[in-house]
Amino acid sequence: MFRDSKQFTGLADCQARDLTKLDFHFNASLTALNLAKWDAIQQHDSDTDFVFSMASYKRRGFNSHLLERFISKLDLEPTLIKSHPNYSSLYDYGAIAA
Repeated sequence: MFRDSKQFTGLADCQARDLTKLDFHFNASLTALNLAKWDAIQQHDSDTDFVFSMASYKRRGFNSHLLERFISKLDLEPTLIKSHPNYSSLYDYGAIAA
């Protein structure tokens, strides 16, 4: 949990010295990680074991945003693109296989 917070949510990036500001920063970083994990649990299908990777979560978020940008900029039909069998492979591109 702390490794993911340090690497992906900026746990170690605060330069404040005041204890209340440090407390807020640590809580915000760990909350971001917990919300990401909760969202991943909500999206998880119950057929397989649940394995969480913050790197994969961020990669899927980036891929989703990039695909949405392509769809909007190229003026494509979103339902046709998202129902295509290869859409999930583009969505999961670069994610760590677990």
